[in-house]
Amino acid sequence: MRPHKSFGAEPDAAQLSRLLSASGILLPQAQAARLWKYHLLLRQYNKELNLTRIHNFANMVRKLYVDSIIPGKIIELPSPLMDIGSGPGMPGIPLKIAFPDIEIILAESRQNRVEFLQAAIAELKLSKISVFGHSVNVSTEIPVNGIITRAVEAIAATLERISGTLSRGGLAIFMKGPRCEEEIQEALARLPDRYRLKGDHHYRLPDSADERRLVVFERLDCPPRLRRAEFEKANLVKTIESENNETFRELKKLLTPRGIRKQMQALVFGQKQVLETVARNPGDCIAWIGRGDQNPPPEDGPTHLTWYRLAAQLFDTLDIFGTSSPMLLVRIKEMPKWSPSQGFATGCTLFIPFQDPENVGAVIRSAVAFGVSAIVVLAEAANPYHPKSVRASAATVFGAPLFEGPSIGELPEDLPIVALSKEGKKISRFEFPASFGLLPGIEGPGLPEKFRKDAISIPICAGVESLNGVVATAIALFQWAESR
Repeated sequence: MRPHKSFGAEPDAAQLSRLLSASGILLPQAQAARLWKYHLLLRQYNKELNLTRIHNFANMVRKLYVDSIIPGKIIELPSPLMDIGSGPGMPGIPLKIAFPDIEIILAESRQNRVEFLQAAIAELKLSKISVFGHSVNVSTEIPVNGIITRAVEAIAATLERISGTLSRGGLAIFMKGPRCEEEIQEALARLPDRYRLKGDHHYRLPDSADERRLVVFERLDCPPRLRRAEFEKANLVKTIESENNETFRELKKLLTPRGIRKQMQALVFGQKQVLETVARNPGDCIAWIGRGDQNPPPEDGPTHLTWYRLAAQLFDTLDIFGTSSPMLLVRIKEMPKWSPSQGFATGCTLFIPFQDPENVGAVIRSAVAFGVSAIVVLAEAANPYHPKSVRASAATVFGAPLFEGPSIGELPEDLPIVALSKEGKKISRFEFPASFGLLPGIEGPGLPEKFRKDAISIPICAGVESLNGVVATAIALFQWAESR
């Protein structure tokens, strides 16, 4: 890297000190001399490297150096402190000069600027400061107690990508413009359990109309590297790299009804459903399943969880929905048998005859939402713990009152069964019994003939042949719930 001669007449170090003092920043002579030397380096290399577009001396002092140092006057800066997207070293280098006891890491991915930063550190003879010449992302695991950035990236995005770096209790410090309220609220909504808003400081650069905002978030959760160490220490991490691995073969079988019945286990997919299942049914959770590069189980999850780290191609084989997020292995309970001799509990008992697993899951979700007393899965129905059923149920299946029932044809006529059929009487004129069974028809064949004569219907336009069975059941459950 070859320095260029500075352009224009340069003011002297004394003028730099006077401008700093006018802005409320009083530096000892040695520190002011270092900042002046840094200024000269910026001017020398600027034409070659385009380090800054600000050329006016007073503006450089105010918008680069003063702006970089002010955060250290507003809050107590943590150490080590990583400056993300440091560019030519701001705010990191001015902060280091002004607060020499703080350990600083300058994170910058552009190689020519990395070279400048390294040269500047050597030239200024700074200690306890280093350069990380890469982008910071979720896999970066340099432990720091603080992050500071002037980058334009959304706050929430930065908070997510520093998850491997920032320690619990550490501060994420954002140097923003005055209009960043939406970013703050988005971050709080997306990461409520991981960060809290610790400070929101409005200020204006001295002798300027430029408004600034120093937004500070505090980390609440534990970095993945520490969680990973905990699991490894407890011997709860299992790495799986071969498709011939016995555990992987058993997991793969859980994509089929036969495998689910045999193992009495099921898979949950999708970040939201996985985390909700961990929270609602911690005792039934067996294992966290992710790619080798993914984060460990959540900190507030059950302590007995095994963590399966799968090779990417094995994970993709199991990830049939393409969620790309960790899956959950859960233990399922055997459904108690229901027989006609038991009759019905008070309220609605829903019979499920659907053969499509997605229909089964969707109707279970409605049944739980409207508070049915029992859900009887008939012999014709798809397995309610099939991955498609679990996903369509939004994982409500794990808390649903499920029973194993007979075939639809074996249901006796003398039970108080309310069947759904397009030929039945209008549901709005029907008075639901105190205890009854609600029976929709199977996809395609519909209802057995013996239940058609006393069925109820949901009126639809003449041009439509019939309602989807799941939709019709949900409407009937709503009507029943309203009538209670």
